[in-house]
Amino acid sequence: MSEPVTVSVSDHIAQVTLNRPDKANALNLEMFEALGDAGQQLASERSLRAVVLHGAGANFCAGIDVEMFRLGDVIVDTETMAPVGSSPANRFQLAAYAWRELPVPVICAVSGVAYGGGLQVALGADLRYATPDARLSIMEIKWGLIPDMAISTTLRDLLSIDQVKDLAWSGRVVSGTEALQIGLVTALYDDPLAAALETASAISAKSPDAIRSMKRLFNSAWQMSESEALALEAELQLGVFGRENQLEAVMANIEKRAPDFND
Repeated sequence: MSEPVTVSVSDHIAQVTLNRPDKANALNLEMFEALGDAGQQLASERSLRAVVLHGAGANFCAGIDVEMFRLGDVIVDTETMAPVGSSPANRFQLAAYAWRELPVPVICAVSGVAYGGGLQVALGADLRYATPDARLSIMEIKWGLIPDMAISTTLRDLLSIDQVKDLAWSGRVVSGTEALQIGLVTALYDDPLAAALETASAISAKSPDAIRSMKRLFNSAWQMSESEALALEAELQLGVFGRENQLEAVMANIEKRAPDFND
């Protein structure tokens, strides 16, 4: 049996692939666990500078595998809804939230469908590149459920609350083109995976200290008071200013050469 999620790392970039193409990469228990594990394991890789998240085959992820309902595999109780380790997320939320927790940028390439939990996994990424004809939906209402894979943290900075309610209550499917118009995806490409890899490569050529600090700043400050946000800016700048990688960025620009950053 093939792994439900595969991870490969090259030139400071990890490719994480949802690997159930015959099931449109639908989420079963093994994939939930594998996504959370992959995100947490990559978080400890100091040489990592960017992650590209995508699906094998024609689709990103069709959401929860309906076989989980038929087989009674989904057990929702206080134990399964408890946070995993040091993360505030439970085992289901972690499949999406692990990418938000990851200290490096995560770019998600969306082709085909991103339904329900699949869309929520994509929302855990920092950037979402989609094809114009991709199909996206907060589809949990179809199964009489609420969207509960960290969407309350990942979507609140992207859409207005009335847009979220409209999509979640109706469960309607939007195209990649409409998703871009309302802010659900970042950009449209005919080949979003190639575009995501190109962006990841550009990011990996920048100071990893500054990139990681920017992700922490942007993910935290938008929910802070102004005084807290300003204090975090100052704290993070003190952590990079005058350090080895910041000095290397300056010298590389002055000397008109490619920088050589230390991980």
